[in-house]
Amino acid sequence: MTLLSFTDQFAFRPSGSTTAALITILHTITNLLTTNQFVIVLALNFSKAFDTVRHSTLLNKYSQMDIPDHIYNWLVEYFHGHSHCTKYHGRTSALYEISASIIQGSAIGPSSYVVTAANLSSVTPGNSLCKYADDTYIIIPAVNVHSRVAELDNVEAWSRLNNLQLNHKKCVEIVFATNRTRHGRDAAHSTA
Repeated sequence: MTLLSFTDQFAFRPSGSTTAALITILHTITNLLTTNQFVIVLALNFSKAFDTVRHSTLLNKYSQMDIPDHIYNWLVEYFHGHSHCTKYHGRTSALYEISASIIQGSAIGPSSYVVTAANLSSVTPGNSLCKYADDTYIIIPAVNVHSRVAELDNVEAWSRLNNLQLNHKKCVEIVFATNRTRHGRDAAHSTA
């Protein structure tokens, strides 16, 4: 069982914000560039993340937290017994139980996503994750460039276990490079 960790999540926390997430990402990149020629950031996007979180998986993660039993029982009750039907042209479908979805606009929804993502971590020492709600960034220094596929495979496996799906069309790779070599090349051209 992977432990739940909230240290790399910057959303829905008293000390978290988009500013804190951006500062952490830029600080990590800047520090890595002092000893690496480049740093790769994989910006990941999950399709309809809040709509697909499976209640049973989420409640299992809540059960791993140090929360009072009556709070856990309230969460179980909150996520239980929801159903949906569709009415179209005067006809109504049967009721179907909703076993996945956390309501993004509710008080408990965003923090429930944070709990869902709490056990997603990097697999290669030296790589790091930074999360802001359902936005996830994997930061990989040049010395670990070979680990990109392993990191993505890890996220894909985690996604399947958590009923989430990466939206590959919205995932991007950003490469940050040190400009030391460019300055040296520019300096050589300016003296010629």
